[in-house]
Amino acid sequence: MALLVKRLSIKNGAPAAALNLLKSNNFFTYVNEPSHPIPNKKPDITDDPKVAVNCVKSGDVVFCSGAASTPNVLIQAMTDNAVEKKQQNITVCHMHTEGPAAYCNPEVSHIFRSSSFFMGGNVRKAVAEGRGDNMSIFLQDIPKLFTTGIVKPDVAFIHVSPPDRHGYCSLGTSVDCVRAGLMHSKKIVAQINKQMPRTFGDSIIHMSHFDSAINIDVPLPQHGGKGISDVENKIGQIIAENLVEDGATLQMGIGSIPDAVLNALHNHKNLGIHSEMFANGVVDLVNKGCVTNSEKTIHRGRIVGSFLIGNQELYDFVNDNPFIEMLTIDYVNRGAIVAQNPKMTAINSCIEVDITGQVNSDSIGTRFYSGFGGQVDFIRGAAEGFDGKGKPIIAMPSVTNKGISKIVPLLKPGAGVVTSRAHVHYVVTEYGVAELFGKTMRQRAHALINIAHPDHREALEKAAFERFKTTPSP
Repeated sequence: MALLVKRLSIKNGAPAAALNLLKSNNFFTYVNEPSHPIPNKKPDITDDPKVAVNCVKSGDVVFCSGAASTPNVLIQAMTDNAVEKKQQNITVCHMHTEGPAAYCNPEVSHIFRSSSFFMGGNVRKAVAEGRGDNMSIFLQDIPKLFTTGIVKPDVAFIHVSPPDRHGYCSLGTSVDCVRAGLMHSKKIVAQINKQMPRTFGDSIIHMSHFDSAINIDVPLPQHGGKGISDVENKIGQIIAENLVEDGATLQMGIGSIPDAVLNALHNHKNLGIHSEMFANGVVDLVNKGCVTNSEKTIHRGRIVGSFLIGNQELYDFVNDNPFIEMLTIDYVNRGAIVAQNPKMTAINSCIEVDITGQVNSDSIGTRFYSGFGGQVDFIRGAAEGFDGKGKPIIAMPSVTNKGISKIVPLLKPGAGVVTSRAHVHYVVTEYGVAELFGKTMRQRAHALINIAHPDHREALEKAAFERFKTTPSP
């Protein structure tokens, strides 16, 4: 029925009486194209967040946008409402979110359960204590949860920019799986924020799709500004000097190592960006003329991303900037799309790597820490580069803050393999580059031991001999 509604309203122009009937039955919030205005429909706009989220009831599945677009005002109002109304059995599903995540507090565990597609720090304790759930899923596959009906949201909480003169808002800093989530939700509640930047691409949504909304004026969550260590700077320098070519297209996430790489690229030319997210360091490279996207074969002349989080300088940079295209995650992270970019260079980090090249990125032993994210999407996409010049890179310090080697004989018991040994081509620490593609297990062990911290190399060599019954060799 919902698909028929879409066809009538968009292609044929249903009569007004039919439109009113469909509107009264609330069919318009199902499977609608967000960029298509719904005739004669306006959201209920209120100053009271608790009124805006009043549609949430016991047993509902609530989808929330994430990262810098986390709708924290709506989330807090939903939590307060649920306590006052003594609601039960509400599932909150999301990618990584910012803020306190009040629905994960122990005192409301009888009401809410978090379900993470990618886990942030604000829900780790709930998952570890059994009060929340997490999922192993590639970032590019998350929209399929909605399109196939595996996850069926009753309500979507989204965070958008103010409408323009045509009534169009922007999803701003998060398109990722948000577009799919809201398209398959029965109701949409919007947090309209004067400080949310307007972005282009797949981010537009007409406000007639909102069932209710609130107007706010609050800063977005910010990341960045932390100092980069000498070790991280060394890693960035090694990657920039040895693995990133002029004209390369880059994918990298947030954190000190990506920032260190970006800091070391100021002498490079004609770089491009095609990444599920990007952060502050990209702005400097654009301003210095290093990032032009001129060598890209698709989206030439444009930075492509799907979500972002950084500082105010980044938000100001992307605001109303047609140089940036924010596209859905199932497109940005699709291997066939990634592979079309010239000299695709994917730089990702991890928790530990064993001496055969297995990469653990989502757990510390049995304790889940994050998720699959886009690592495998881009590592494989870069390896399959159509020009044969892609570089899939795993980068990390050689030891943890406690001096424990991150190159290990065996992954910790219970640790999961996110990126398989067959996916990995390059591993980088502050001691150099281990090139693993095409190498046997003893050759891999030799290459990895050579970039391990010197204090741990002897123990790793002994463990490798015991495992392979032969000495690691080049």
